[in-house]
Amino acid sequence: QVQLVESGGGLVQAGGSLRLSCAASGSTLSINSIGWYRQAPGKQRNLVAGFNSGGSTYYADSVKGRFTISRDNAMKTVYLQMNSLKPEDTAVYYCNRLPGSGFYYPWGQGTQVTVSS
Repeated sequence: QVQLVESGGGLVQAGGSLRLSCAASGSTLSINSIGWYRQAPGKQRNLVAGFNSGGSTYYADSVKGRFTISRDNAMKTVYLQMNSLKPEDTAVYYCNRLPGSGFYYPWGQGTQVTVSS
């Protein structure tokens, strides 16, 4: 059974930074085609950053230039460095495979990011 565990969220003032981690465990687990999603209250879950199978990165327009995705393949961990945070970045952040990858792993509990103005 694959398990994804997100961590690193918290409360930060606007302009601040956070680094999220997604630790993946389980058999035959690859962290290719994986990304970070976020879901604000009352809104749908959206992809904000990801690696495709070729290793190229994707960023939603709303986070370009502020967020950076990285990974440690040996540790099966994916990171999201978030700088210049804005109140609109407030959401629960999750990691999982990219849309169109064929399937999703079971969703983790996510990590709450709250940005105060």
